[in-house]
Amino acid sequence: MQPSATLAMTAAAKSRIREGHPVIGLSAGEPDFDTPAVIAEAGIQAIRDGHTHYTANPGYPELREEIARKLSRDNGIEVDPNQILCSNGAKQSVAQAVLALVRDGDEVLIPAPYWVSYPEMVRLAGGTPTAIPTTHETGYLLSPGQLEASITDRTRLLILCSPSNPTGGVYTPEMLEVLVEVLRRHPQIYVISDEIYEYIVYDTAHRSLASFEGMAHRTVTVNGFSKAYAMTGWRLGYLAADTEIVKAAAKIQSQLTSAPSSITQMAGIAALRLDPGVVRDMVVAFRRRRDMMVERLNAIEGIVCPVPEGAFYLFPDVGYWLGAETSDGTVIRDTQDLCMYILHEHNVALVPGQAFGGPSGLRVSYAASESDLMTAADRLDAAFAGLTLKGA
Repeated sequence: MQPSATLAMTAAAKSRIREGHPVIGLSAGEPDFDTPAVIAEAGIQAIRDGHTHYTANPGYPELREEIARKLSRDNGIEVDPNQILCSNGAKQSVAQAVLALVRDGDEVLIPAPYWVSYPEMVRLAGGTPTAIPTTHETGYLLSPGQLEASITDRTRLLILCSPSNPTGGVYTPEMLEVLVEVLRRHPQIYVISDEIYEYIVYDTAHRSLASFEGMAHRTVTVNGFSKAYAMTGWRLGYLAADTEIVKAAAKIQSQLTSAPSSITQMAGIAALRLDPGVVRDMVVAFRRRRDMMVERLNAIEGIVCPVPEGAFYLFPDVGYWLGAETSDGTVIRDTQDLCMYILHEHNVALVPGQAFGGPSGLRVSYAASESDLMTAADRLDAAFAGLTLKGA
């Protein structure tokens, strides 16, 4: 396993900040908003009311019932509360689903660019991650032809993230339908559908994979509270799946962490009962920031930045600049070099695309204030202006 590149870049940025450098961090995958007050108050009240003890391993029944109602209402997925497992974040939910489903030597298909943790989770489970490359020309979205061509007799699992981390790409209901047509021809393949960014969509609609005919029993739907409700530090996620998969994942959890925090679970109940207008307000702000940063990045020579339809990330292609030299003659060999140059010389923290299986891209989080984003964009202008292409 390799360490998380996103956490590594965030740590490097924080180290420079401690040294007194005015770093603007666009590397962390978390909203810059505070947790809505009604959710925070529910957590405080939970402490006052004595909800400070162990809960059942899968989570409070009341929380799982609320999640089941949400899945029915918002996603068209009908599950019993016993088909839901609450964990310490969606990351743990994904990991436990992988550990429950993947056997030694199984192949797991992962469209690239992908979230950095997916391949490492597969390796931990003894499986073989198989990346399916996508490009900025298609908005970094997997085609049905690519999916069909990647399937072998050892393929056990497909991990699909929509809206996507790191690209912000969203599979429309029509795109999902043609992928599902491929999967129907291969009933041995399970799917982990990571839907943690489901509410952060712009000019399209989110649809859950498990809502398609014939997919409910073979799809693990993963979601959580971190992104939509600005609850990253609360650590609460869940998976919903076929009963046997949930039992297996719960067995793993019982030996690793047990249930998530009792206090956080009470806050989660409040979040699910929250007026959806609170989430919509955040999405309006994210859209404005997205448009601003896409315009600025596409104005830089050689950079191509697709307009994503969800999440709060951009994944501009910077392949044009690989091989360039800095003013002191240092060669920018790859996106890791580029990110370190931008961090140390221009005080903007980004994440190299090679960590996501997209070697010519950068992940840019626009979950920051508009003033910080404008300052960061100015610094990026200067950073690329300071590079010289060989032979130019």
